[in-house]
Amino acid sequence: MPLLSLLQNSTKCSCMSNSLIQKYNVPGPRYTSYPTVPYWDEKGISHNTWEETVLKSFKESNEEEGISLYIHLPFCENLCTFCACHKRITKRHEVENPYIETVLKEWDLYCNLLGDAPYIRELHLGGGTPTFFSAKNLKKLIDGLFVRGKRTPDFEYSYEGHPNQTSEEQLKTLFDLGFKRNSFGIQDYDPKVQVAINRVQSFENVEEVTLNSRKIGYDSISHDLIFGLPHQTEQSIRETIEKTNRLKPDRIAYYSYAHVPWIKGNGQRGFDENDLPQDSEKRHLYELGKELFFKNGYVEIGMDHFALPTDSLYKAMVNKKLHRNFMGYTAGKTKLMIGLGASSISDSWYGFAQNIKKVEDYTKTVNEGVIPIFRGHELTEEDLVIRQHILNLMCQMETSWERKEMQFSELTTVLSNLEEMVNDDIIEINDTTLKVKEQGRMYLRNVCMAFDLRLMEKRPNTRLFSMTI
Repeated sequence: MPLLSLLQNSTKCSCMSNSLIQKYNVPGPRYTSYPTVPYWDEKGISHNTWEETVLKSFKESNEEEGISLYIHLPFCENLCTFCACHKRITKRHEVENPYIETVLKEWDLYCNLLGDAPYIRELHLGGGTPTFFSAKNLKKLIDGLFVRGKRTPDFEYSYEGHPNQTSEEQLKTLFDLGFKRNSFGIQDYDPKVQVAINRVQSFENVEEVTLNSRKIGYDSISHDLIFGLPHQTEQSIRETIEKTNRLKPDRIAYYSYAHVPWIKGNGQRGFDENDLPQDSEKRHLYELGKELFFKNGYVEIGMDHFALPTDSLYKAMVNKKLHRNFMGYTAGKTKLMIGLGASSISDSWYGFAQNIKKVEDYTKTVNEGVIPIFRGHELTEEDLVIRQHILNLMCQMETSWERKEMQFSELTTVLSNLEEMVNDDIIEINDTTLKVKEQGRMYLRNVCMAFDLRLMEKRPNTRLFSMTI
């Protein structure tokens, strides 16, 4: 083909891509749950109903499947201005021990409810900064869990760490306690970007904690990067990913920056919004990152994630066992996930419940002998069907309504609403199957939104979600 024709086709594709980005770049959920938190029942969920759904899910699980635990450790020494998590900024480490004691009391409340000793298949420490806690106190926490809990044969335990605040002692202690996977929040290596988001850390610190993890024996190391941060450019992204590829983590999460200052207040107003890459510029940073990851042997997993073919996340995708919950993508599914700690969210499959957010109020409620939930949602039969469709899309890029139990009354309306995406070459629909095309992966959240009956029924009047692209 002549050069002029190639250039014309390239320009045409670019214009079409930019046009679709502008069309589909709308506020939308990330779908770590369905219904999404803003659409939980306004009446909430009673303690009795929540406990009933937990017991139902627990009884349907078995020793091999086990349960998942998520523990929220909310303390950070410094405020990162990109962060939308629930956190408590402090340099007072005397908060560690009382908080751990409260978490273990909460765990006792659940163990008393369950009766039998729970088998824990997945355990994840998130935050906040889990490595804010000393090695001694982390050991106290994990040992305390297994006074009553047991491990499944194929358990997978992981935690998040700050490269500036993760010592070799912490790495070794957690490894000896059964943790074989860790994740480090890198975000970006460019000094200007780091200052803007108040997350200053050197490549040397990241290299040290990564190499120490490998030396100790961790079999999966993950680095979190974010695109769409203030002052990011094509050159800065290239340099960040080149440094990341030099360390070759087993997994890479490449998240779109979720700018939600109307929810998180001043924490996300540490820079001018004009400094943020917009629309097609931001998407270009993602496509550039993806191209560089592919060149270095990574495979795209679901949405925002990449893994080496040797990693369990990739193997789970190939074997169609990939799962997604409030912890993100996981290599296995458990029906019951219990969240411990202030603001944690639990998932019994039949219901969701979130813990009290303020540490002092959370502590007071636990000390009164009450499971410290303050809001939640009991899923309807229709919710459960829609949830499975969205989960299929997020994990396998396809879903089917061939089986009767996967059909629902508004299916015809949903398929009609998806016709435009068919015309835009984002998805393909056969008689009983929908598949997201590879070029449609960037619009995966939009495809899921078409199934979101609660969002369809009541569009928000105020800004609730980050932009989908």
